[in-house]
Amino acid sequence: MDATRNGIDPALVAHWLDLLADATGSTLRPALASTHLVDYGNQNMAVILRGLETTTHAPYLAGWRLRVVPDLGHLPLSMISTGTIDRTVHSWIADGCSRSTVKNTLAMLTRTLDQAVRDAILDHNPVHITNWQHEYQTAEDELDNPRALALPDWAALNELSAALVDASHDHYPGWGDVVVYNACTAARIGEVSAARTCDIDTHQWIWTIRRQTTPAPGGLTDKHTKGRRSRQVPIIPPLRPLVTRHLRATRGDPYARLFTGPRGGRITTAVLRDATHWNDIVAQLGYEHLRRHDLRHTGLTWMADAGIPLHVLQHIAGHRQITTTQRYLHPDIRHLTHASSTLAQHLTTRHHAPDRPPCCGTPTTKRRRKSTQLP
Repeated sequence: MDATRNGIDPALVAHWLDLLADATGSTLRPALASTHLVDYGNQNMAVILRGLETTTHAPYLAGWRLRVVPDLGHLPLSMISTGTIDRTVHSWIADGCSRSTVKNTLAMLTRTLDQAVRDAILDHNPVHITNWQHEYQTAEDELDNPRALALPDWAALNELSAALVDASHDHYPGWGDVVVYNACTAARIGEVSAARTCDIDTHQWIWTIRRQTTPAPGGLTDKHTKGRRSRQVPIIPPLRPLVTRHLRATRGDPYARLFTGPRGGRITTAVLRDATHWNDIVAQLGYEHLRRHDLRHTGLTWMADAGIPLHVLQHIAGHRQITTTQRYLHPDIRHLTHASSTLAQHLTTRHHAPDRPPCCGTPTTKRRRKSTQLP
């Protein structure tokens, strides 16, 4: 795009780079390396699947269609790194994908990029990583009990927010607002960063999540949400004054970001961590385990305890699988105490109730039978 605006033909650039590769003896072809993963895979699918058992085609193609293409298909082959794959695998596990599902998906991605190596488009396959099982176990342990990662209550959230603002440079209040908004909406930090004023409905107080801010080659970029679908999240009354204040600061610009850093930049989990001295503050408050993503766990845990139906909670969270949402429904001690009282009352009522309710028709029936007897 930049080359076209500057009056340079991209095709000529690619041709010149190919000539340079020939002159230097390089086997890499820049023009092919810029091909998007989805296009390369679809064009070479028959070769990629060659040699596989027919029964293996279905799970491999499902992994390609449901996970590889949505999350990595938009990237040029040359931009797919081991780090990108690590983060993507972790997101699959966080979405509740089983170990076998991740394994089949990685196998399909491996075969695709192996073919790119054979075609001399890449010089190595970045999927050949050794720690994905460890990453899987880490996320799996986290998902076993996400409630344990949540803040206990509203007072703790406000205490954390105030402490982070005090620790930041110039005591920027926006950091605290981001933390409170993140927890109360149970969103991902990238989704909060990408929120724009046009996404906020102040009549119904609904936030429509349409995009997220993520790292990309050359910096940060806004792209589709994790599930590639928009979703709606309620804005609770205690949060509305905060949102109103930020909406006024945008001066009516519908595409302005709702939350930014002190210099107007985009916010990431790393930016929030460094700007607020997050690790030091949470340790001082006694929440050594707390990470930025745990603000999402906090919101979902609070919503589950408030009795929000499971299917509504799944929509708010944006989970692909309902089993991921169910992990937030573990009852706390108050629910257990209430359940105990309810059961005791039920059993006591049944114990004192008569074994059989009286039947009003029985005496009448007996009288009718006597009246029919002959003297």
